[in-house]
Parts: sequence; structure tokens; C-alpha cells
Amino acid sequence: MFIFVYLVILFCWSYILFIILYRFISLLWVVGSKSIKEYWMMSVFNKRREFFRFILVGVLATATHYGIYFFLCVLMLPAIAYTIGYAISFILNFYLSNIFTFNTKPTVRKGIGFGISHFINYLLHIGLLSLFIWIGVPERWAPLPVFALVVPVNFLLVRFVLKSKKI
Repeated sequence: MFIFVYLVILFCWSYILFIILYRFISLLWVVGSKSIKEYWMMSVFNKRREFFRFILVGVLATATHYGIYFFLCVLMLPAIAYTIGYAISFILNFYLSNIFTFNTKPTVRKGIGFGISHFINYLLHIGLLSLFIWIGVPERWAPLPVFALVVPVNFLLVRFVLKSKKI
């Protein structure tokens, strides 16, 4: 069972690396070398820093989420413990994502969009958690592969919501 989980995680991360490489090669093909240097120096550096900050905030939110889940799992059903941990880490994540990661001002509209993106993310979390528990991953360790699979999706959703000028 664990081999299946690790193969799924390996496939997802390999796919992400493939997409990054594909986009970089496409950029080299379309844009001249002078523009690539400018693009690399300005845009990619800022996006890298943004992604690094996202990872830091995500690690803190995930550690908060998993810590709460780990201790509450003994007292209640895993789905309820997971939901409580998710809700607390959601609030922490919203403020840190706005202020630290994307340098935006938290607003009610962004909060609603953030909530919708995290609701989609939550459904992925619960679905994958149930799947991993069903295939035999121990309840206390099942969230770890879930986090590995859902983080890239979460980054794209949150970045869209917080950086969008329409929201």
C-alpha cells in the first residue's frame, strides 16, 4: 500500500517538474535571448521569492493543521479532527498569505475567494485522506501524502485569488 502512495506522489511531482521544464523551453523558443535575461532577472526572481514565501507559510499552516489533527485524532473521528485543524490553519494561512507571501491587503472579497479556493482544496484533502486510509495508510500518517499532492494545487488557487485584480 505504501508503494502505491509513494508512486502517486512521485508521479505528481514529476508532472509538475515536467510542466516547469516545458514552459521554460517554450519561453526559450519564443522569446529572444535578450528578453529572456530581463524576464529571468525580474519576473522569475519575484515569483521564486513569492513561491518560497508560500512554502514557508504553507509549512507553518501545515504543521499547525497536522499538529492539531495528530492530537485530536485520539479523541474523535479522523475527519472531524482534520476539519478542526484545517479551520484553524485556514485563518492563519489567510492572513500570512496576504501580508507575507503576496504583499496584498486582506479584504472581505479576497477572504471570500480564499475561502472558496480552500473549500475546493478541503474537498481534495478529505477525498484523498479517505482514499489513503481506505488503502491502508495508518490514520496518523495518512495526511502526509495528502499534503504532498495538494500543495501545488493550493498554490495555484490561492495565487489566482489573491493576485487577481478582479477580486
